Amino acid sequence: AYDQAIARLHHFSSAAVSTLGKVMLDQDTPPATKVRAADSILAHTEKALEIEDIEARLLALEQATEETQKKR
Repeated sequence: AYDQAIARLHHFSSAAVSTLGKVMLDQDTPPATKVRAADSILAHTEKALEIEDIEARLLALEQATEETQKKR
């Protein structure tokens, strides 16, 4: 059940970002709502970039650890 929930989150995340983008760009959207949508997009982008950086650093550490263990 948990894996299915995660899969559904992945599926709907693209639509969620599209919705935020549409709200942000819609001329009829109140300015405060546009700001909230833009802030949400920026915050989630920042978090995603941080996670990607951590994943890359973790992978490098794992590879370095494997190389060190092979030399022993």
